[in-house]
Amino acid sequence: MTQTVAVLGTGKIGEALLSGMIRAGWRAPDLLVTTRRSERAEELRTRYGVEAVTNAEAAKSADILILAVKPQDMGKLLDELAPHVTADRLVISAAAGIPTAFIEERLADGTPVVRVMPNTPVVVDEGMSVISAGSHATPEHLGHAETIFGGVGKTLRVPESQQDAATALSGSGPAYFYFLVEAMTDAGILLGLPRAQAHDLIVQAAIGAAIMLRDSGEHPVKLREAVTSPAGTTISAIRELENHGVRAALIAALEAARDRSRELASGNG
Repeated sequence: MTQTVAVLGTGKIGEALLSGMIRAGWRAPDLLVTTRRSERAEELRTRYGVEAVTNAEAAKSADILILAVKPQDMGKLLDELAPHVTADRLVISAAAGIPTAFIEERLADGTPVVRVMPNTPVVVDEGMSVISAGSHATPEHLGHAETIFGGVGKTLRVPESQQDAATALSGSGPAYFYFLVEAMTDAGILLGLPRAQAHDLIVQAAIGAAIMLRDSGEHPVKLREAVTSPAGTTISAIRELENHGVRAALIAALEAARDRSRELASGNG
């Protein structure tokens, strides 16, 4: 890789991207990081051999800037970057709810911006990153983003108008599964199992089911029906889930997450 990439805000997501790029073939001298704390900078230098710089230094020297800061810190970061970012740089934002227009307005006219919504499984290379082009980004720019985020999972291009829905479904998605596992573990305890055993049973069931969904090509209804015997245990449980409105609750929950993403994007944080 001949381009220099800077990760600005190297927390968990930023470090996962950094690690993924190194495994994908980027050389450490071509990677820069920025952090708030000097001890964190030293930790990254020791672990990856990369150089830690200031935000301004990164903006002056990197070809690709990955903005991995929290959404509430984006405005301040852009103020730091604006005097140094020229329109030949690629800016990739991984901040939830921040539209490309917000970034474009604060940087040099014509600066290509790509918006990415990764989810937390990027830290174990099983993430899903949803990618959208800003008004000046080309397919080549999207390809650069896919190369970077593809090192830590899968990527999907969508129009930016669909980013709020993708955030609700994929960005927040892991939390829904953790919530479900937590509830099912509690149910296992209620049924008489030790917590550790209940946890292991549910986690392995979740892993196996996810792999079957990914690899079988079958619709989830067909996979569910294969487990659901007439007058059996599974159909009794499914009936109770339907009686308690679990399907409707999930739809309402995702609508609420989408609406909150829209609020954040409009600045109503």
